[in-house]
Amino acid sequence: MMEKEKLVKDYEVLNDLLGYAGLQIIQDPGRFNFSLDSTLLAHFVKINKHSQRFMDLCTGNAPIPLMLTTRTPALIDAVELQIASADQAMRSVELNGLKEQITIYQRDLIGVHTKLGRGIYDVVTCNPPYFKVGPESNLNKSDALTMARHEVAVTLAEIVCEAALLLRVGGHFAMVHRPDRLVEIVETFKKYRLEPKRLRFVYPRLGKEANGVLIEGVLGGAAGGLRLESPLIVYEGAGANYTAEILAIFNLKQQF
Repeated sequence: MMEKEKLVKDYEVLNDLLGYAGLQIIQDPGRFNFSLDSTLLAHFVKINKHSQRFMDLCTGNAPIPLMLTTRTPALIDAVELQIASADQAMRSVELNGLKEQITIYQRDLIGVHTKLGRGIYDVVTCNPPYFKVGPESNLNKSDALTMARHEVAVTLAEIVCEAALLLRVGGHFAMVHRPDRLVEIVETFKKYRLEPKRLRFVYPRLGKEANGVLIEGVLGGAAGGLRLESPLIVYEGAGANYTAEILAIFNLKQQF
């Protein structure tokens, strides 16, 4: 493993990956860095002893694969289109000594099953771009941010289709998204034989509308049986302190 100083470029920062001892991630303050959503997804996705191969789509600088290593020894592949983000992901993997477990592929996720294998993954995850592109779209000036947040390079349907092609029958696809697209998400899951089985809404605080949704489907699963899990509340009261559950997910303790 190279020295840390050689892996981090002058304009980048090296951050601890929340409270996960020993894990660090390379980030560029001027680009789209990992978010709460990625952390919640890495915690939400179902993992069992039979889960041998994982795939993370739209991986960015690889926060989800890095966090998944705290939950499983399984092999983890990850795909990222943007060259700079994929490069950061590869260097973060090397920095953490995880090259034997995590492999990053810099490429378009569409058709990735033709390169890596169809029906071979037990678990696929994705924190995708959330916003459709239309005449009223308020696109970011930064191309990197635009691609991370808007469906300019890949659509929801394309992501779900590719996930279904990558998964073995009975495999799980977990995604984080926005509640206002939930009907479309469920319809798209079912179109590609991913039966929704778990759903959890994320709320900024009590008394507010949900601003996130975690959903997991099983490829070829029997119809019905959807579990609506308890609400996940991010902040205590009207302040900026995280709830105990969020701190537990972060592997952190409340600072007083």
